[in-house]
Amino acid sequence: MEASGSGLPAEWDEQWRSEKERRKRVLGEGREGVEQDKRELRKIVAFNDSRLGLTSERAEPCGSKLEEDGGRVDDVRRYPSESFPGEMFKVLKELLESGLLTDLTLTTEDGSSFRVHSSILAAVSSFIEARVRVETQTCEVAAHQWCLFLAPDVDHCGLQAVVEFAYTGKLIATGDTLPQIEAAARALGVPRLLDLCDQTVGAKADLRKEKAISAEEEMRRTLRSIEQLWADGVGCDVILDVNGALFHVHRVILAASSDYFRGMFTSGMRESRQARVVLPLKVIPEMAALIAFAYRASLPVNWDCVFELACTALQFQFRSAVSLCLLFMKQEMGAGSCLDVASFAEAYGMSELLEEANDYVLRNFLEVSATEKFLDLQAEKLLDFLCSDGLSVPSELVVFRALVSWLEVDSEERLGHAFKLMRGVRFPLMTFREFREVRAINLRLETKDVQLHGAAFKEFGSTLSEQDHCRVRRPKDSLLLVGGDQLDQDVGQRVPSGEIWFVNSLRSGTGLVKDIEWRKLAQIPDRPKFRHGVATLGGRLFVIGGCHFYAKDDVMKSTYSYEPKQDLWKRCADMQECRSNFSVVVHQGQLCAIGGDKQLNTNLNSVEMYNTEADTWSFVRPLNHPLSGQAATVLDGRVFVSGGFDPQYVCLASLFVYDPEAGSVHMAKMTQDRAQHCMEALRGCLYVAGGVCNLRTYYTDQLTCEVYNPAADCWTTLAPLPVPHVGAASAILEENIYLLGGYCQEDYSESGLVHRFNQITQRWERMGKVPAAVTDIRACVLQLPQHLRW
Repeated sequence: MEASGSGLPAEWDEQWRSEKERRKRVLGEGREGVEQDKRELRKIVAFNDSRLGLTSERAEPCGSKLEEDGGRVDDVRRYPSESFPGEMFKVLKELLESGLLTDLTLTTEDGSSFRVHSSILAAVSSFIEARVRVETQTCEVAAHQWCLFLAPDVDHCGLQAVVEFAYTGKLIATGDTLPQIEAAARALGVPRLLDLCDQTVGAKADLRKEKAISAEEEMRRTLRSIEQLWADGVGCDVILDVNGALFHVHRVILAASSDYFRGMFTSGMRESRQARVVLPLKVIPEMAALIAFAYRASLPVNWDCVFELACTALQFQFRSAVSLCLLFMKQEMGAGSCLDVASFAEAYGMSELLEEANDYVLRNFLEVSATEKFLDLQAEKLLDFLCSDGLSVPSELVVFRALVSWLEVDSEERLGHAFKLMRGVRFPLMTFREFREVRAINLRLETKDVQLHGAAFKEFGSTLSEQDHCRVRRPKDSLLLVGGDQLDQDVGQRVPSGEIWFVNSLRSGTGLVKDIEWRKLAQIPDRPKFRHGVATLGGRLFVIGGCHFYAKDDVMKSTYSYEPKQDLWKRCADMQECRSNFSVVVHQGQLCAIGGDKQLNTNLNSVEMYNTEADTWSFVRPLNHPLSGQAATVLDGRVFVSGGFDPQYVCLASLFVYDPEAGSVHMAKMTQDRAQHCMEALRGCLYVAGGVCNLRTYYTDQLTCEVYNPAADCWTTLAPLPVPHVGAASAILEENIYLLGGYCQEDYSESGLVHRFNQITQRWERMGKVPAAVTDIRACVLQLPQHLRW
């Protein structure tokens, strides 16, 4: 075929010129011609929208609070730092041992003396607090050295224990020193130390761990007492002047919270001797929040203030506050904020945060491309996103549309970038129907100086294989598929699996075609199993219970853990009871095995919890009645259990919250009964899909899907499954729900399909197939070492 000067076959070039001439004639017909041209384009776009599920009436995802500003929610959230009290008191102890910023000398009758920070001791001792309040009344800013002579009941040993408790929350005592410590605690008014002394009498060695945990809590209580002193203005020894706003604070607390203030107050700078320090800062609310953080160990944050707050925390080196700001950005990142987070991270050289923000854009490109901030991207940054293999879109047409939206913001200025940016669109992955829209749009964009269609058409007609063009996304975490079975009418021919597979990459092909690259990870050391339980905790995979075949005694209670970094299996303690068709969740740092079948036709109401450190399973509060084939997951720290079979093996529509101590609390029922289904928590809601439901005296496939809103205690129906998924596995990967495998109850056929629920289109997308066993499989998500991924 002869080629033209544009590089296209001559007949294609001629056809393109004819189309441009036809459009020119249509537009020349005036308003009617323009309207006809618009109708033709709308018709093409509407067809592709329908195929992609991008209708204007699609439902808003559960838990979504998108607002006009592109996804920001203005509600202030208080982010606590669990580690800050311990970190701060560690620094306070170092300052104490170095004799820095100490302002009070405590002297006993036997001549022993301790230099301490008055505000710290006042937080635990009512006697010293009263004296500090008196000292505070004598001068506006208590920045001076003073001393206290203590009563005869306080000796060196007792006072040392009180000081140690104030700075560490711990009681350091032996049987011989306990009387002196109690005497000092009574004389100085330290009731919390007296309580610890009472607990020590007759204490057993196995309570040491509980004491270590209580020490952390004691430091939190001490910090709350310091906060009260600050609120009352007691013991404050410096005034910070921030653009005219005055903050009365304790030097030692700021020094323990901020490297900046520690340097200012301890290195002999002029400010270390001043009662009033002027700070070169104009943002008063941010400094007020950081000062409050030093006393409360929490930050009030929202998108309106987080960037200014983080900048101020960086400037004044409040490291723990910076960590909370970054945590907020990561956890609350959305379509309307991810590009701001990326800009912030790039400006401050935060490579990890920048990687997460950029990856969010790639994972949620359809949503992000609809925001105003996307339209403000620089051409080079936009090209980086478009060219990325990790770009996740329903179809390559979405990429082209996003580029066109960006160009149309300022076509006169931006069309000059169009040819270069078009290289990021993988036209060979489009269908003919999708490329028809490309042709129609290019007709409207092309000018005398910018010729777009030739490059697009040449790329579209490329002879390279789809494999060379497809986008290959490698998620940071890996979805694992464990065990399972393959159905066969001849039970003797069934071969349960002991294999573990993982998703190495997700591939986007032509149009809506998707595929998964599976790799084998390991082999379960026990017998092959199905209807088992899996969970991940502390970077390890746990495989628990299940069946190894279909006989009465084939139900197991074994527990194995797998460490992927060392490729090492470990046999753990067995459960108390054999279980199959049960649920496993991680709750309060332990594994929780709920209900299940102890034989193939007898289910359980018992619940067990596994302590990984002690390697023990122990019974906790049972369910209200025996249950198996249910689904369970954790949302906001609560264990939710839905559906399942009752003792007569009737499918249930129940939903309840289970607590190992308090028991079960029932919530609103599902609209449909179901068992052997899946349930996952995502964006503050619960999603249930698949399984079987009651049909007269037997079961049939349950295709209805539902979502539960805990705030409203109500269920809403979602798009139904395109095919049955009975006994399937499910997992959340990159904030997407995956259903894997299962079978059809009607004819016992296995599809082996993997479906993903698209939160934007509210549709189930076909992603590929499972690699081996199809039925009664289990899935979870775990971060694998890089050498296994590439």
